[in-house]
Amino acid sequence: MRTAEDINRIIEMAWEDRTPFDAIEFQFGLSEKEVIELMRHHLKASSWKLWRARVQGRSTKHRAKRLNEVNRFKCSRQRTISKNKISKR
Repeated sequence: MRTAEDINRIIEMAWEDRTPFDAIEFQFGLSEKEVIELMRHHLKASSWKLWRARVQGRSTKHRAKRLNEVNRFKCSRQRTISKNKISKR
């Protein structure tokens, strides 16, 4: 069972253009399919449709489609996120 805080963070990460599903899986243990189900369950229908259209085919959401030189989960300019389990380098 996920806490409300975890669900909010997963939704936030799923909306971010440059956060791949791999990062969500690494941090929360949810596969892409499980993230899609979570989004479907927790978003309004109109928001779900917008998110799904935005994510489909977006190369930055899928590690296999990303450029090879991008080897990190988060933007190098992104500030530290509280309770983020991915350590800083």
